[in-house]
Amino acid sequence: MKLSLVLIIFRSNSSIALEASKFCEKALTEEGIKSNRVESDFDKKEIEKYLFNSALKPDIVIVLGGDGTLLKCANALAHYDIPLLSINIGGNLGFLTQEKDFLFDKSFIKILYNEEYIIDFRNRLNCNVCISGKSPEKKIIKSYDALNDFYFKSVEEDISPTNQIQIAIDNEKVNEYKGDGLIISTSTGSTAYSMAAGGPIVHPNIDAMIINPICPMSLASRPIVIPNTSKVIIKPVKKSKGEIKLWRDGSKCMTIKETYYCEIKKGKSPCKIIKFKKSTNYYNTLIKKLDWKGDLSLKNSKS
Repeated sequence: MKLSLVLIIFRSNSSIALEASKFCEKALTEEGIKSNRVESDFDKKEIEKYLFNSALKPDIVIVLGGDGTLLKCANALAHYDIPLLSINIGGNLGFLTQEKDFLFDKSFIKILYNEEYIIDFRNRLNCNVCISGKSPEKKIIKSYDALNDFYFKSVEEDISPTNQIQIAIDNEKVNEYKGDGLIISTSTGSTAYSMAAGGPIVHPNIDAMIINPICPMSLASRPIVIPNTSKVIIKPVKKSKGEIKLWRDGSKCMTIKETYYCEIKKGKSPCKIIKFKKSTNYYNTLIKKLDWKGDLSLKNSKS
């Protein structure tokens, strides 16, 4: 990969990420590569001034932080065809990030030049918030993209708020979930909120959506995995309080009123994530991050 300009986005309010961004900038400068540094709490217009001007459009974006920082960047850059290289600086689980050693030994530049990586195409979800009505033409109020998930919870934040959500898949009414909320996740997001809510882990190469109720009041309300070619319609049920809050990738979006509905389907463009061939593979990441046993024979041989 030829590198002329790199955009470095580093985690806000993190001295470790700030220093790492300076180190990254210096390493790139030593190789004659221009770069710009931006904190992750950027204003969207600040990023767009780089991207709307073709002369300033970066070849890649290097994200320094954890998965949360990457998710924000992926959503902000959803409409731009720019690969993301995320390096775990001060993050927690890091399912989407590369090890920080690649940065601090400066090997990331050589790996990029020699193309010792793959581009991992991660599907997004798109959610259109629409107004219910008799007109055959749907009126879209707002549209969102998410890399991990969309989820719906009560508007009120009192003790144990519950809500009732109606769901239809490919124009067929499937269920009404009553509980703390509902998660619609990509395969990538299956190791995020959905996993914490008891959902299945789905390999990111599987084109799927996971529908996962949050603390349902009925034991019959189970997580289900459906093709990501499906169209999912979410509506708040009037006999509950008639409003629910829409979230995406851990950030609040808007209140879904009883006259609104959400249409969720596969996003138009995938997120391009750079994955080094020398980095830890998917299953080893699961073993490490989830503290699985792995190959016990290898552990016994070391003892």
